[in-house]
Amino acid sequence: MKSLQVSEDILPLGVFKAHASQVLHKLREVQRPLVITQHGKPVAVLLTPEAFDRLAAYDRFLEAVQEGLADAEAGHVVADQALTSELDAAFPPLEQS
Repeated sequence: MKSLQVSEDILPLGVFKAHASQVLHKLREVQRPLVITQHGKPVAVLLTPEAFDRLAAYDRFLEAVQEGLADAEAGHVVADQALTSELDAAFPPLEQS
């Protein structure tokens, strides 16, 4: 996702309402988030669906990393050899002909 350009990517709600179609077209064209303001304060951020999906995936990745680090700190880990043995028992190698 490209960085917000303050001079171009902040828009009052009234302008958004009046020109929604053009604003959405520009959003897809420039691929930058758009801040919508109401009474001079930010109330929403518009993103393309692709940018939203990337942010959501990144958030899930960070959560998984944090969970893994917490497990490691708590000692909830398995040695490589033990994991290999467990996986071999659960998924025996296929016989080759």
